Amino acid sequence: MAMVCLSDFEAYAKKHLPKIAWDFFAAGADDCSTRDENILAYKRIRFRPRMLRDVSVMDIRTKLLGTEISFPVGIAPTGFHQLAWPDGEKSTARAAAAMNTCYIASTYSTCTLEEIAAAAPGGIRWFQLYIHRNRAVSQQLVQQAEALGFQGLVLTADLPYTGKRRDDIRSGFRLPPHMKLKNLEGAFEVCKMSPSFHSLLDPSVTWNDIYWLQSLTHLPIIVKGILTKEDAELAVRHGVQGIIVSNHGGRQLDGGPATIDALVEVVEAVQGKIEVYLDGGIRKGSDVLKALALGAKCVFIGRPALWGLAYKGEEGLQDVLRILQDEFRLSMALAG
Repeated sequence: MAMVCLSDFEAYAKKHLPKIAWDFFAAGADDCSTRDENILAYKRIRFRPRMLRDVSVMDIRTKLLGTEISFPVGIAPTGFHQLAWPDGEKSTARAAAAMNTCYIASTYSTCTLEEIAAAAPGGIRWFQLYIHRNRAVSQQLVQQAEALGFQGLVLTADLPYTGKRRDDIRSGFRLPPHMKLKNLEGAFEVCKMSPSFHSLLDPSVTWNDIYWLQSLTHLPIIVKGILTKEDAELAVRHGVQGIIVSNHGGRQLDGGPATIDALVEVVEAVQGKIEVYLDGGIRKGSDVLKALALGAKCVFIGRPALWGLAYKGEEGLQDVLRILQDEFRLSMALAG
């Protein structure tokens, strides 16, 4: 079957992944209205294309905090890549490096940070952090990421508790026995992703903890999960370097805005003082262009990266990125 667009990879993953893995990746919170709205919101946005603009030469490169990437699409942090492909996050890192773009590795990776770094030594990598009740564990992870050459620290702000994902509850989702949360092994008694695992997250985290993180690392800090101008202003005030407008793929609070709808007020609020990125709902190159037109510097893909892995590992993920790259370039040209 020819893989022509991202929904082809989605269909393949749905057909070939074990049901429990597919349900986990696809899950949204409650009625999944925010998850679905992330995609539907793009369909309501229309271009105003301009003609006769000489689009014979186009430069689709951009920079993330000064580091050049080949086009404005990176890979968002998602957990448990071994559920999609045996090599897990190592394949993800290699695909991102091959396409010269940024991969944000999750705290909940099924490969260690060392393995991810070694898989693609020259890659552009950020590390996504959840702050745990045991702060020493979080501190150790941050310092380890910096020592391994990760170039940014992404603090996920929207998960003080886990959203209610009905299919995961019904299926009693847990990691298969041979998979582990490699970065947390030995840190906690529980390293099987059982429902109790998220209770290790610290729900008392506040903006003041940004200062604590700044005291631990020289890495730029990017806050992920911002959806309002008020929080965007607080992010600027606390000296972070970037914001990812995100609703956790609709997996946390159901009934929040689609990220593309929230983007406009966040961009307005930060007034160019820090970089603004977005994840959630990107399925076509034209979606990328819409996000950029509304002020995002770059977008990150979550589920589509997992579909690419499920198709053919590193090669499948490169295919997904290449399709988005080609579609983005074409959309730019056709929009003038």
